[in-house]
Amino acid sequence: MTGEQRALTVDVPLALGPDHPSAHGMFRIALAVQGDLIVAADPLVGHLHRGVEKLFEVRDYRQILALANRHDWLAAFGNELGVAMAAERLLGLEVATRAVWLRTLVAELTRVLAHCAFLGPFPLSDGARLADLFAERERLHDLLERAFGARIHLMANQVGGLRTDVPAGWLDQVRREGATIRARLPELHDRVRERCAGLSGVGRLDAATAAAYGVTGPAARAGGLDLDLRRDDPYLAYGELFTPGGPGVVVLGTDGDVPERLRLLIDQIAVSLDLVDACIDRLGELPPGPVNVPLPKVIRLPEGRMYAATESPPGVNGYYLVSRGDKAPWRLKLRSASFNNVAALAQILPGTRVGDVTAVLASLFFVVGDIDK
Repeated sequence: MTGEQRALTVDVPLALGPDHPSAHGMFRIALAVQGDLIVAADPLVGHLHRGVEKLFEVRDYRQILALANRHDWLAAFGNELGVAMAAERLLGLEVATRAVWLRTLVAELTRVLAHCAFLGPFPLSDGARLADLFAERERLHDLLERAFGARIHLMANQVGGLRTDVPAGWLDQVRREGATIRARLPELHDRVRERCAGLSGVGRLDAATAAAYGVTGPAARAGGLDLDLRRDDPYLAYGELFTPGGPGVVVLGTDGDVPERLRLLIDQIAVSLDLVDACIDRLGELPPGPVNVPLPKVIRLPEGRMYAATESPPGVNGYYLVSRGDKAPWRLKLRSASFNNVAALAQILPGTRVGDVTAVLASLFFVVGDIDK
């Protein structure tokens, strides 16, 4: 940085404001600016660190699921799912077919919830919001509460399957609510095209930069990085859903800027709704059966190590479990997508105007709790 740039540099504490879905967490970026142009950016994380990976070491596997589902509060189901999958694989446990398809359905339903949470409050240049999707989100939360007794931190998973089956008529309600959301998608595309035209080229993240920083999920795919674990390393029922001609499709973009990331998110909602419908169809064909495997109250995993990864709404979440035969893991390491998404801000914010920073942040799809764990 030249002497002239240093003279114009200021340390700007950025408040995300009330519109960002992760605003109730702490996150700060140190910006070097010249006029209203950013010349350097340094994401400062760690303000919300809870030491959860150390807590895992003194909790049993039921308690661990309750802790793990809290770092991404927009998609808590997927967080508990990854831990349960790692434990089941280490046990060599085969989960009931009905539980596999129900898990897949709820994972995609919470993906829709998370994507709507980012699209709904997206800030526009005139201070308006992209769309009000919170009514739809509330109805989906109502459905999840009816099935599992909670709206956000579901605790629906347990090692061996699901805690409970869904009530009668629930699947039909999910299909109807999905159709309501699907009807909103053309409107969302129109509003992105009309209202975000001034953001073309802003916050560009290409495939090479995304790969270098470990960015995954919609933010990476909008720049052309062709990676989706549901297709590339299938788990649950995704191996069947992502076959050629199936409802599973990996949506890719090219521009990698703010409008492209929003457009891709809308298209991904459509794919998730297709997957939800396919799960409902398959569940309707299955005979009644169990959704879990009876296990002792205190579970002890055999000695060994296991890695499980899921395609969470912000990107790839990884769970590295090491067991020494006790009721608690010797080590459970989380790889959360939001951490890498935020790290890339150091590369993509320089050259951006300060007034566009909020739009860039809101289109990177991160949750502060998912950064620090």
